[in-house]
Amino acid sequence: MEASCLQYRLTDEERRAFNETGYIIVEDALSPDHVAALTAEVDRIYESRLQEGHDPKKALFYTDFVKDHPLFMELTDYGKILPKVWDILGWNIYMYHTHMIVTPPSGQEQSDKTFGWHQDSGRVNLEMESHPRPRLSLKVAYFLSDLSEPGRGNFWIVPNSHVQDTIQLPEGGNGQPEGAIPVCVKPGTAVFFDRRLWHAASTNWSDMTRKVLFYGYGYRWIRRKDDMTMDGLLEKSDPIRRQMLGDGLSCNGYYTPTDADVPLRVWLREQGLPV
Repeated sequence: MEASCLQYRLTDEERRAFNETGYIIVEDALSPDHVAALTAEVDRIYESRLQEGHDPKKALFYTDFVKDHPLFMELTDYGKILPKVWDILGWNIYMYHTHMIVTPPSGQEQSDKTFGWHQDSGRVNLEMESHPRPRLSLKVAYFLSDLSEPGRGNFWIVPNSHVQDTIQLPEGGNGQPEGAIPVCVKPGTAVFFDRRLWHAASTNWSDMTRKVLFYGYGYRWIRRKDDMTMDGLLEKSDPIRRQMLGDGLSCNGYYTPTDADVPLRVWLREQGLPV
């Protein structure tokens, strides 16, 4: 990590917004050239999946994509974003989940059918004995497509719902929960959201294809959500990236980490920051 990344730490306003609403929007996280380069690699992967038989009318949900190109790997510890992640979750973190979503035009007429509203983490939401449920993790979504208007397969959220264990859905399967909004953003925008925030994918009623990269970060004692491919990646990575990829010296180090287990803590200490 370069010390210059510290300028991208969470601001007081961003911290307040994330704690109160469950999400924040960071515009221009990626430059136009960066967006174009990432999009080219997403298109390459998408085309290969089509050739392998993926239905072109259905969205592609592709996990473990960071291994497929250095550009994806570089986002695991991206200097404009990771400082905000550790300011929210602390230093005992790693990247536990990644997925790429490519949503082609549905060819359907627009409707008001209720989306698939959910909180992330599956059984966690049934088995944790607290209220509200614990944060545990967050995701960063990098939007590569122009979703500045609704109807383009936008990510929908209910702001402030991250402290609600349940959500009231409309009866009859039509309409969205009270307070629900589409996230309308430009290419290059990064959206942080608390895993507990009630959210949903929506149908792409437009004539463009929606492309988004999701990076999930959580505490190191949380198991991976994907069988992530690490072959050859750790050896090519510096210590902090190795931590983000899940490297560790021992099982006990996930619960009572030493400096060798969490080089991010060492680096923060070297920058004179409290740890």
